[in-house]
Amino acid sequence: MRRIALIAATVIGSAVLSLSPLSIKYLATQKSVAVSEDKANAAVGKPLSAGSVAGVHRRQERRQHHQNTAPK
Repeated sequence: MRRIALIAATVIGSAVLSLSPLSIKYLATQKSVAVSEDKANAAVGKPLSAGSVAGVHRRQERRQHHQNTAPK
């Protein structure tokens, strides 16, 4: 019974950590465990970012141009 509880706790703990923006890090120099919040720095909306509409359009145009001008 104890083994099943340990497995269930491990599965639930890993599910919670994978769904939440938290990281657990072991600090070897201090021999301790630290929990930190992950932060995303999204650049969507800036014209030169890869995820912006302008960036996607520019990349598609460039690929299409390279496909049309490639040596045959």
